[in-house]
Amino acid sequence: MQALTFNQKMGRFIVNWIFLMLLWIMFTSTFAAQELIVGGLLTMIISFLSIRLFTCCDLSLLSPVKIFWMIYYFGVFLVALIQANLDVARRVIAPSLPINPGVVKFKTKLKTNYSKMVLANSITLTPGTLTIDVVGDTFYIHWIDVKTTDPEKAFTEIAESFEKVLLKIF
Repeated sequence: MQALTFNQKMGRFIVNWIFLMLLWIMFTSTFAAQELIVGGLLTMIISFLSIRLFTCCDLSLLSPVKIFWMIYYFGVFLVALIQANLDVARRVIAPSLPINPGVVKFKTKLKTNYSKMVLANSITLTPGTLTIDVVGDTFYIHWIDVKTTDPEKAFTEIAESFEKVLLKIF
């Protein structure tokens, strides 16, 4: 593994610190001065200690364009989540609806491990699909109702909407 430059370390530190501080505020749900000071110090220490471990991204991730696409991705994910929940709920309420479970595979254009991880988790978090494995650029997905075994059509059904936006972020 190559050594990180000072600028890379600082970028990773800042991105990690902002992310952890947002989590701190979300979990404490307060803007009281003492909470923000303690949270700022603790998250700063954690960010410093974890520069090499947990951070994949530098300051470019905080550009306004990428932040816009991250917010947009959240909307795309939310729509897919609602549709998948309704589909699975319909299958539970009306058990006569056929299911055709199986494993499908498809390839992704995503290059970084982090972006593949985001895609895999997004697929798994939508009911009816589960990412089983990612090998290189090939995803193996368990699907509650396999509509096609053609990799390109399966990709279109399961992951295309996610990947389009992730390519703009990473």
